[in-house]
Amino acid sequence: MSDISIRVEGRAGRVTLTRPQALNALSYEMCKALDAALIAWADDPAIALVVIDAEGPRAFCAGGDIAELYAQGTQGHHDYGRAFWRDEYRMNARIGRYPKPIVALVQGFCMGGGVGIACHASHRIVGETAQLAMPECAIGLVPDVGGSALLARAPGQIGAWLGLTGNRMGAGDAIFAGFADHFVPIVEWPALIATLCETGDAAAVLQAAQPAPAASLPALQPQIDRHFAQDSLALIRASLASENSDFSRDSLKALDRGAPLAVATTLALLRALGPRPGLETALEMEYRVTHRAQAETDFLEGVRAMIIDKDRNPRWRYGGTPAEVAALLAPLGPETLDFTE
Repeated sequence: MSDISIRVEGRAGRVTLTRPQALNALSYEMCKALDAALIAWADDPAIALVVIDAEGPRAFCAGGDIAELYAQGTQGHHDYGRAFWRDEYRMNARIGRYPKPIVALVQGFCMGGGVGIACHASHRIVGETAQLAMPECAIGLVPDVGGSALLARAPGQIGAWLGLTGNRMGAGDAIFAGFADHFVPIVEWPALIATLCETGDAAAVLQAAQPAPAASLPALQPQIDRHFAQDSLALIRASLASENSDFSRDSLKALDRGAPLAVATTLALLRALGPRPGLETALEMEYRVTHRAQAETDFLEGVRAMIIDKDRNPRWRYGGTPAEVAALLAPLGPETLDFTE
């Protein structure tokens, strides 16, 4: 497949996303190819570890390729999206529980589907250009691909702030928030990959790691925790509005960019997960939303406004009432996501 390169190099299974012109957006076919490789390599004694990277300086993976999801969804073909999300989430879970080390190297944008590939790996490397985020609320969706688990585990209320606003993290902040483990300058990556492939020993990552760039989140955490610990979105907004600061003004603007239903559901999802959720628990709850997203949320309108027409003028239909949120997060019964093969 031209959009993803899967091969064996020495003792490593190697995966490279090769769609730099599309910021390595993850298509359904790429997802299935990556998952098939992981399944094949899991029990292969010749493969000691897996290394995942991406071509081009601008992005590791800027998200899922949702143009086809939009095309299918607007025609009422919801099963395509449901199958994509189901198979993608199973792949995310596989990465999280993989029996061998997975080393992911992140440069540039890593959002949405890219986070689902890189940030559940056992060894998560960021370079100096890394920009990580979960901006799904802006297209009417909740942070998914297991991103809700990462957000829930972040220190204090940082995950709620990141999830509700979609704000980006540089390398230092990604490590602080628990989305990455190590900083390695990009110029050092070829030598590190060569060593990993030759030796099959993930200890090379620790040997290559360098002090991370300064993080901005620790200084912001007192404000984040004070405002985003509130019990409801209305109280969070009121708390922010009561403070005359750049942080509060910027946070309110970011909240306003999200679909009201998506923002409210994201907060409810994170509260339901608690501070230490399992990855599969988070994925199952996310799937409750995405299974319904095309028919019962503003997802298609958000994609239209932000990705298809790019007018950035979404016409949200849902207000994010408690009843709407509860309906999205209700169990799916026979359609519940499971992780059996």
